[in-house]
Amino acid sequence: MLKDQDRIFTNLYGMHDRSLKGAMKRGHWNGTAEIIKRGRDTIIEQVKASGLRGRGGAGFPTGLKWSFMPKQSDGRPAYLVINADESEPGTCKDREIMRHDPHTLIEGALIASFAMGANACYIYIRGEYIREREALQAAIDECYDAGLLGKNAAKSGWDFDCYLHHGAGAYICGEETALLESLEGKKGMPRMKPPFPAGSGLYGCPTTVNNVESIAVVPTILRRGADWFASFGRPNNAGTKLFGISGHVNAPCVVEEAMSIPLKELLERHCGGVRGGWKNLKAVIPGGSSVPLLTQTQCDDAIMDFDWLREQRSGLGTAAVIVMDQSTDIIKAIWRLSKFYKHESCGQCTPCREGTGWMMRVMDRLVRGEAEIEEIDMLLSVTKQVEGHTICALGDAAAWPIQGLIRAFRDEIEDRIKARKTGRTGAMAAE
Repeated sequence: MLKDQDRIFTNLYGMHDRSLKGAMKRGHWNGTAEIIKRGRDTIIEQVKASGLRGRGGAGFPTGLKWSFMPKQSDGRPAYLVINADESEPGTCKDREIMRHDPHTLIEGALIASFAMGANACYIYIRGEYIREREALQAAIDECYDAGLLGKNAAKSGWDFDCYLHHGAGAYICGEETALLESLEGKKGMPRMKPPFPAGSGLYGCPTTVNNVESIAVVPTILRRGADWFASFGRPNNAGTKLFGISGHVNAPCVVEEAMSIPLKELLERHCGGVRGGWKNLKAVIPGGSSVPLLTQTQCDDAIMDFDWLREQRSGLGTAAVIVMDQSTDIIKAIWRLSKFYKHESCGQCTPCREGTGWMMRVMDRLVRGEAEIEEIDMLLSVTKQVEGHTICALGDAAAWPIQGLIRAFRDEIEDRIKARKTGRTGAMAAE
């Protein structure tokens, strides 16, 4: 159980003052100039030593990502871009940071930008986040007024500007290169890599794209020390993490907990357990809609970190835990996700443009039991033809939930098809 004194986000629920004065009272912006005076290399080394892995889904080591930025400028400016386009279904953690604890993010942006030699940072916020944008913009304005941003930011000797850019509500713009295209005023379509953003990103300049939570935890790590942060979680899965739990639990919530917490403990301690008791659990999507589901048997031993979930052929993703009890029509639930991915595909790559629609239409028939048994394997083979054959990971994100469904609940799909053929109604889809 994470102790209160170890929480990084001290105002996650908006119970306290979210203004600059309130944030300072809770210890934010304390000695920021001293942290910056440690120098770029030291800061990057400390972030590496803390074991912080990106909180946006892929779990790439944050310090390592920062170290890809050029040490010496070749005349081009460098940029930090913060991905606040939180559009993964089920995910709602960054939203709480921006709404209630925005100063953790702004201070983190200053320190991270300095570490990468960037004098400007763009925060790209999701189109639907209106109140969050207002709260974040108010916090940025306060920081400018207090001299914490702008020339000689926070008296550190570093000039730093922070801009908030509002998206228009497209899921694809959460992919880092599509986000950069959108920031430049073009269509949000992913770019081919290489070149990677660290070599040629925003406006063709060195750029690092990080998730909101990855940046917001940095000041606290540097204040308390890398060892403190690394003391939570299993090796290679360090730190504290925001988990957003929704679905069939008694009290859905967003909570900060130590990494590697058992799933059962997370649900029972913070969410009042699964609706109707643990035995009523059917499946859990552990990391936002794009990762394959876990069955009840897997959930018994599930550990919430990157490596354990990857071994189970799922993933921690954004740590958005979607809980489904026995009343769930699991085939219909996964159909709904495939409908989402079809709608959000940008259409640039043929396997994704055509495949997402194809997968959704087959799923549609599986929900009603109107398919043939052979089509289950045909659907599986289509997911394999989409997965790994697209520029960005949206193709994978559309394929994985379906693969997870077929792996875990093939018998239920077959039952429904047989029931349709024989006229039994028990196994039919919930209307």
